[in-house]
Amino acid sequence: MTDASHHRAGAAQLGGDELAALRREYADQPLDPATLADDPRDQVRAWVAEAGEAGEIEPNAMTLATVDDEACRPTVRTVLLKGIDAGFVFYTNLESRKSRSLAGNPQAGLLLRWDTLARQVSIEGKARPVPDAEADAYWATRPRGSQLGAWASAQSQPVADRAALDRALEEATRRFGDEPIPRPPHWGGWRVHPVAVEVWQGRTVRLHDRLRYRLVGDGWEVVRLAP
Repeated sequence: MTDASHHRAGAAQLGGDELAALRREYADQPLDPATLADDPRDQVRAWVAEAGEAGEIEPNAMTLATVDDEACRPTVRTVLLKGIDAGFVFYTNLESRKSRSLAGNPQAGLLLRWDTLARQVSIEGKARPVPDAEADAYWATRPRGSQLGAWASAQSQPVADRAALDRALEEATRRFGDEPIPRPPHWGGWRVHPVAVEVWQGRTVRLHDRLRYRLVGDGWEVVRLAP
């Protein structure tokens, strides 16, 4: 049996009772409010660094939730956190579904989860476009292949097949040759300015530590939530 067949067979067994029986007991690692940073952005920055040191493959991977302003349907996807300053920054195609949703309804949710440390952070806030100069500066740091891919892909739009994507990439490669690749007008970033941030630490018997920052005036208030 091939590895793929083993995987399919294992997946087929995870139905009903098997899924219900899946459990993980977390270590009793406490999260003390006295040890939290005063600003949740500093706390998230520290946890991302610790996740990287702990061996997480992509410690900056985060789930982004948006709501379609017309249909009021929530959608989620994974993006990469690329900066923490006044807010939480990620970059993407500005004509993608996520960007269209944020343009119509800037309210956003973010979730970072680190299985190795049994931690997660959920963020609520309002997204604003990253200024062009800032997007240009980040674009210049991207690998050339990623730059070409951004020109080749009309993100979220229907595409005939994989060959069409490959042809678009070949065309972009011919177009720019060995010249520097400019940032496409349809590519940029979003900064989610937080109004609430919850930090979560897994504990034994499902009595997890949940501490929630809430923006009050110019400062942050922290409350403990029941798990």
